[in-house]
Amino acid sequence: MMINKFILKFLWLEKMIGVALDQNVNGKIIPVTEYFFWPRNDAWEDMRLELLTRSWVSKNESILILNQITEVINFWQEQSEVTRKEDFIFVREKFPFCVFLGQD
Repeated sequence: MMINKFILKFLWLEKMIGVALDQNVNGKIIPVTEYFFWPRNDAWEDMRLELLTRSWVSKNESILILNQITEVINFWQEQSEVTRKEDFIFVREKFPFCVFLGQD
């Protein structure tokens, strides 16, 4: 993932997961998207469509961003509601280039 350029932020909740994208511009963090939620909506598809409207995000960058979202959502889905709170600490280690907010 472009560690210095884009930052994926996730809201790690028991019943859903949210994802948003920020950009690092000269050390300033600027929001690129709102939060998209899974499984309430198709967060992956919502992000894909949003990235298409950002002409300055390359196709390769979009692919890397969407692949990372897929990995995190798949991991979230594999956890039960009971263990999601416990897994919150582990998920930060598993995906070190993402920011996770939520239950600690």
